[in-house]
Amino acid sequence: MTLSPITVPMLSDNYAWILRDDASGAIAFVDPADGQAAIAAVEQMGAKLDMILLTHHHDDHIAGVEALRARYGAPVVGNGADAHRLPRLDISVSEGDTVTFAGHTAEIIDTPGHTVGHISYFFPDGPILFCGDTMFSLGCGRMFEGTPEQFFQSFQKIAALPEETLICAGHEYTQSNARFALSIDPDNALLQERAAEVDRMRAAGMQTLPVRLGDELPVNPYLLAADAPSFGRIRAMKDNFKG
Repeated sequence: MTLSPITVPMLSDNYAWILRDDASGAIAFVDPADGQAAIAAVEQMGAKLDMILLTHHHDDHIAGVEALRARYGAPVVGNGADAHRLPRLDISVSEGDTVTFAGHTAEIIDTPGHTVGHISYFFPDGPILFCGDTMFSLGCGRMFEGTPEQFFQSFQKIAALPEETLICAGHEYTQSNARFALSIDPDNALLQERAAEVDRMRAAGMQTLPVRLGDELPVNPYLLAADAPSFGRIRAMKDNFKG
């Protein structure tokens, strides 16, 4: 692998991401929530910033953009259809477009559900997916703007990617997601194993992301949903889950 995703914890439970080209040392920053924390992460790597990638417009994914732009002059990439809610874009993209970073091509995937303007970036060279708040380990984002049909189709797109794809999501929600998943799928042995592993990791202060798509396919309740109505029912149950 010549591309490496690096977690950058921010705020209470956010993950921004640095994508590093191991050959050249070039880096891209995904969803910077905090400008000073983002700059510190770049400086710690002793690198200059080559690109900023945005998945959606929520403040806990874009608040650090202007500080990074002012410091490094890096171009900002985001969904052109959502440009009115994003920081000024230097590169506007939509589904089917590609973006080149350090000689690697990212495919733009439209993944609405959490928001209607949400996009994800798939780097086949990893393979790596930066999916923001669309998909989490063992979960999905809250359905603020989209419909169950939109969200279900977004998950179908993700499910079709190579199983070795590293899922780089925007929050450390895995432990709470595991509790909910077990409440609706208690006899899933693989889910039981994953939940126990997550408990061990979190007790040791470890991060649970990134995670392989192949490891999510048999345990993530939203990847297991048979259709859009089922997806919507599961999401509604999660919204009201108190465990």
